Amino acid sequence: MEYDVVQGDIAAESADALVNAAGTSLRMGSGVAGALRRGAGEEINEAAMAEGPVELGEVAVTDAYDLDAEYVIHAAAMPHYGDGEATAESISDATRNALERADDLGCRSLVIPALGCGVAGFDLATGAEIIGSELEAYEPETLEDVRFIAYSGDEYDEIRAATGETE
Repeated sequence: MEYDVVQGDIAAESADALVNAAGTSLRMGSGVAGALRRGAGEEINEAAMAEGPVELGEVAVTDAYDLDAEYVIHAAAMPHYGDGEATAESISDATRNALERADDLGCRSLVIPALGCGVAGFDLATGAEIIGSELEAYEPETLEDVRFIAYSGDEYDEIRAATGETE
């Protein structure tokens, strides 16, 4: 599947679904989860926690509340409450499961961050390679517009280099 690497604040993106970089508890703390919670309102944290905990690599779905999306797909790439780091397997599983769930929901557009590469401690370049490989290998049913988002310019450059994306 084709995808674009973009830079920006995931909470400001418009898509059918936004992917949250979650822990297995689904409690929305800092990083991507914090940005989405600030944009959506506190209700999203309550809704997410009501869906958890989930197994490592699994996903849960909530309404997007005040975000410009229909859904937030909470992809658990890191262990419960951050008491451990993400792994290559958890990032791969969380990415694939988020894509499958988006298709199950009939989503045409999806924005996904570098799962497991922030507070979860996984190396960004390696994580971006894993996510990029999962995106490329995925055969979508309804997804047409998939954006792999980086927050900072440095992250954007590193993700582009790791995924081999060129201008």
